[in-house]
Amino acid sequence: MPRLADWIAAARPKTLPAAIAPVAVGTVLAWALTRRETGQGHWSLGLFLCTLASCMAIQVATNYFNDGLDTLKGADTRRRLGPRRLAATGAAAARTMLRAGALVLAVAALLALPLIQERGWVMLVIGLPSLYFAYGYTGGPMPLAYRGLGELFVILFFGLIAVTGSAFVQSGEWYQAAVVAGFQIGCLSTVLIAINNLRDVEEDRQSGKRTLAVRWGVGFARVEIFLLIVGAHAVGFYWWTHHFPRAFTLPLILLPAGLWLAMQIFLRPPGRGHNRLLALAGLQLILFAVLLCIGWITSPP
Repeated sequence: MPRLADWIAAARPKTLPAAIAPVAVGTVLAWALTRRETGQGHWSLGLFLCTLASCMAIQVATNYFNDGLDTLKGADTRRRLGPRRLAATGAAAARTMLRAGALVLAVAALLALPLIQERGWVMLVIGLPSLYFAYGYTGGPMPLAYRGLGELFVILFFGLIAVTGSAFVQSGEWYQAAVVAGFQIGCLSTVLIAINNLRDVEEDRQSGKRTLAVRWGVGFARVEIFLLIVGAHAVGFYWWTHHFPRAFTLPLILLPAGLWLAMQIFLRPPGRGHNRLLALAGLQLILFAVLLCIGWITSPP
């Protein structure tokens, strides 16, 4: 019988920055843009908390579904290189993990009700695909993770959609700037899954999980991670030309650390050592989001 600590570990807390960062970034950006437009920034704490909690619940549900489905499909076994999985080790039945995922997904839907009430049917257009792909990432007729579409999923849902949607919840407006910020956060969130896929490339190849690392090789996966890190910073030049110069310069503080991370990816063979690099990539994402937000807040109004 799994303990509470087991369920917390299965939720994969180290992946939660991918849910927290885009909501925080979208909310602060909406405040900064409304301040520039009206002279006084606007945001709602209640809407922020509902958005954040719902996104975190979707992330946890995705992880629970992944735990159970990867075990059922043979992608995760007791020999896996990554952190312990409940279903793969037999601590919980795979079906139990699927039921847990469905329960957490229901919680995510309930938390989204205030957002629908505030912003209308548009939130359903955003929310329903997000709810489905929490399962469809590894399950359903076309599991994204098994088709090499995992990176695209993360950029879209944990980057572009999460940031632009969070900004819309706060302001009721769709901003071009939110698309730029969403791409930046999406790139650094995708670094997490790219490192994960690189670490598991041999296991995935044997189980038929056709990630990009499996399809195009270790060399491609390493270059992909490097380009995602550099791309997140390069696109930030947009802020320099759109009256938020500090939102470009402050995150550059992290660029040397990002390049060091990329260098380690090139130097180390895929294996358990990538678990530490995965944790560093999560820290990079959170710190980048914090510096980006500080840049918007402190740039001249």
